[in-house]
Amino acid sequence: QVQLIESGGGLVQAGGSLRLSCAASGRIFSYYAMGWFRQAPGKEREFVAAISRNAANTDYADSVKGRFTITRDNAKSTVYLQMNSLKPEDTAEYYCATPSTPYYNTYRTGTRYDYWGQGTQVTVSS
Repeated sequence: QVQLIESGGGLVQAGGSLRLSCAASGRIFSYYAMGWFRQAPGKEREFVAAISRNAANTDYADSVKGRFTITRDNAKSTVYLQMNSLKPEDTAEYYCATPSTPYYNTYRTGTRYDYWGQGTQVTVSS
């Protein structure tokens, strides 16, 4: 049973930083790509960032490029999302996700991901 548990969310002022963590269990972590998505109230879920299984490739939504960094520690079975220069529009529930297939590439499409965490709330005040 694959489990993903996010942590690190909270309330921060605009311009501040947060680091989200997602701890995975239930299978060999290093075989699978990881992604972060977010969903704000009344809006559709959107892609934020993804990292390939060996961390050689990363991908970011245009809205977070240059401010957010996705990394992974395969020894700890954990993926991170460092968020800097936060803006009020970054306010959302943030979810990590992983596919059931050991893809080599990263994907922006949520349907490529089969396992999802419970989410962690990020609120950025202006």
